[in-house]
Amino acid sequence: MAAVKRKSGAASKTTLRHVWLAGLGLVAVSRRAALAAPARASARIDALQRGAQALAGTAGARMRQVEPRVVQFSSDVEARLAPVLDKLGLKPKAKRQLRTATRKPQSRRATRAPAKRAAAQSR
Repeated sequence: MAAVKRKSGAASKTTLRHVWLAGLGLVAVSRRAALAAPARASARIDALQRGAQALAGTAGARMRQVEPRVVQFSSDVEARLAPVLDKLGLKPKAKRQLRTATRKPQSRRATRAPAKRAAAQSR
């Protein structure tokens, strides 16, 4: 029959050495995690940025598909309402032009100096 080894009672006790080694392990793991955190954050930011760019691209493509339909619908409505507006004596407005994505920046108007207050009247 094979002899079965039994653990001694001394091996199962937690000693100061065990606590020290566990502390060293904790320091090593936390240091490794702290050094890897910026790289993980950078990768996550890059992934979010790529996702946002892809979403913006699909939104722009959808707008380019929808915009001609909106213009067509608008012109159909205006054409159907033109006889009604003529009967009422109202002139239809001139056709609107589509806004373009590249608009010239408007310059700021010069602000007027505040009005001077009337001098306090003497008694």
